Amino acid sequence: MDSLSIKGGVRLHGEVSISGAKNAVLPILAATLLTAEPCLIRRVPNLSDVTFMCQILTALGAKVKFNGDTLAVEATKLKCVGDYDLIRKMRGSICILGPLIGRLRRARVSLPGGCIIGPRPIDLHLKGLNQLGARITIESGYIRATAPRLTGAEVFLGGRAGPTVLGTANVMMAAVLAEGLTLIDSAACEPEVVDLANFLNAMGARIDGAGSPTITITGVKQLHGAEHEVIPDRIEAATFAVAAAATNGEVTLLDARPDHMHAVLDKLREAGVKVERRGQALTVKRGGRLKPVDITTLPYAGFPTDVQAQMTVLMALTPGISIITERIFESRFMHVSELARLGADIAIEGPSAIVKGGRPLSGAPIMASDLRASAALVIAGLVAKGTTLVKRIYHLDRGYEKIDDKLKRLGARIERVEES
Repeated sequence: MDSLSIKGGVRLHGEVSISGAKNAVLPILAATLLTAEPCLIRRVPNLSDVTFMCQILTALGAKVKFNGDTLAVEATKLKCVGDYDLIRKMRGSICILGPLIGRLRRARVSLPGGCIIGPRPIDLHLKGLNQLGARITIESGYIRATAPRLTGAEVFLGGRAGPTVLGTANVMMAAVLAEGLTLIDSAACEPEVVDLANFLNAMGARIDGAGSPTITITGVKQLHGAEHEVIPDRIEAATFAVAAAATNGEVTLLDARPDHMHAVLDKLREAGVKVERRGQALTVKRGGRLKPVDITTLPYAGFPTDVQAQMTVLMALTPGISIITERIFESRFMHVSELARLGADIAIEGPSAIVKGGRPLSGAPIMASDLRASAALVIAGLVAKGTTLVKRIYHLDRGYEKIDDKLKRLGARIERVEES
């Protein structure tokens, strides 16, 4: 099992290219199942989650071919069964459910797996698909759905922690082939939902309002093949931005989308970090002494839960007290106990982390618990005195394309090591 060995104390400096967005590419790959014609997807990141999704598409009968960062998919013949052994590996695989119901009118898909960061039920997915006409049961760990006829409907997708991103994607992908008009109310507004809608429209769908809480879909009889370039990963960009600030370095993020990062950039500036926008590039550097900030994670366009752990590290380095409140996932402070091993002073009180910042960090062996926690621990290791060994980095490989190589090019002393 691979680990990352990091010798801290180096300021990151240089340019880094931001890869395609993991959270956009997975539903886009699932959407290729909606047509028998070839689809070409560009800027596909080389991630283990993408590999798993390609294996799922292949198991369903699609032909999948990689050429650099371009992926060709042709799903001429399609099976309706999504097997447990593949789907259990990541939660994002649930997004094959909508396309299978839309095109085949039936599906048998295993309940998904993924990071252990708190309950993430799929009841809203099933509720929305049911309102379109799918009859759904759960038996022996599998979702079984049949839909002799899909009909447009009004679907409300608001949940306890806000709208559901993958639920919005699933309902949208089924609704494009339903009869009549579908109105999704309390839809997720994330840029990844907009990217999926743009791809579906390129395939011949008729979707309006993506990026707003109300999405309108006029069903069509069939979709055709299309080409599409995936948006840059706003979470990867935010991670490198925080790493630049934490190490007192200066990093230019190439191909970033500042318009997708307003909440993160606002908090960085509030914390005393300089962020300069130059076209589609962002340069991030310290603007002087760091200042503590309070953060509450919220659905888009609020502060993203996927950057909470990284900002917790930055606040641990910042003199003063910061309060970071998690409103999306219940178990997303598992990185805190590992940061404490490095010397951070953080106390958990209910949904909030009370960060008493400014204490120096020192290297130690630490264990990653989920994807974004892994990134946060790497940032901590870049700053800590001595050597930090981050274990279980298979979490990291799910969502960051060659992060160790990218950090090396910025000057980090980081090596991937294999442990027995």
